[in-house]
Amino acid sequence: MILKFLCTFLLLILSLTTILQASINPKKYVIATASTGGTFYPVGVGLAKLLSLKLNEKESMSFLAISSDGSFDNVRMLENKEVNFAMIQGLCGMMAWNGTHVYHNKPYKNLRSVSLLWQNVEHFMVRKEIATTGNILDLKNLYGQNFSMAENDSGSKVSAEIIMDTLGIDYTKMNLYYFGYNQSAVALQQGKIKGMNTPAGAPVAAVTSVCNAMGPLKVSLLEFSDIDLEKIQKQFPIWKRYVIKANTYPRQTKDINTIAQSNLLITDVDTPEDIVYLVTKTLYENLSFFNSVNKGTISLSLQNAIDGLNIPLHKGAIRYYQEMGITIPSHLLHVSP
Repeated sequence: MILKFLCTFLLLILSLTTILQASINPKKYVIATASTGGTFYPVGVGLAKLLSLKLNEKESMSFLAISSDGSFDNVRMLENKEVNFAMIQGLCGMMAWNGTHVYHNKPYKNLRSVSLLWQNVEHFMVRKEIATTGNILDLKNLYGQNFSMAENDSGSKVSAEIIMDTLGIDYTKMNLYYFGYNQSAVALQQGKIKGMNTPAGAPVAAVTSVCNAMGPLKVSLLEFSDIDLEKIQKQFPIWKRYVIKANTYPRQTKDINTIAQSNLLITDVDTPEDIVYLVTKTLYENLSFFNSVNKGTISLSLQNAIDGLNIPLHKGAIRYYQEMGITIPSHLLHVSP
């Protein structure tokens, strides 16, 4: 009887110790975002806070969002096991999975999708004297002028290069700088550069700050015509028409016709299924929280969670979506790396 009591007591102490250790040292997961002046970073911070709040107490899991140079840097960190989750542009995901463009026939087959996110809206902002027509081809007026392309390892930089190459804009004739979004905004206001490339979910914090400080008489967001979009879609159908509605930015009195591609939340094939399941479930059970973090996330919904994904889904995400009655197309089902 005494031996049975001692065994029960020891098991109780062991259980309490395990629970205490888990609460003191929760499992930590890192989410890679992008430059602090865009949309990835604030939404990533919001996601990390939400997941930690919801999953720390019951699952002993904590999440941390970190800034980075953007999509291509995030893919590299995932491959090197430096982070557990990452936000990337759809273009970057397509290139990494297929081994094209910057990946030079070296596909990254360990990547897995968790969810489609919001639209990554192209924002090419230039000083008014550059915007002679208001069309994206006005970027040719920047030849010999200072222009911030965005950070070197960012999806923003690569997408800008592709857009310009497709439309016959020779960016090598510009004096290029590789600033983060906030740094670009400051440099534009100070006159150190004549334009900046800051694609993100609208509204973009860096663009808002420039509009507040300079207004429509001094800066302009360039537009894409239907012909421009058609040329781009012939090679990269990932881009779609997007209209930045009037009053999205300070003193913006009319709609701006631009283009956008989708953003993705991705992870690594080796991330445990239960972890990805809980992340996906928590995300979609708390969408109203994301809408309050940034207006660019309003388009996020369970109904379009997998529309347009170009990387197969992680098994944990598949499990959640199937529970919710979503049919998974064959090209998104789990495949071996």
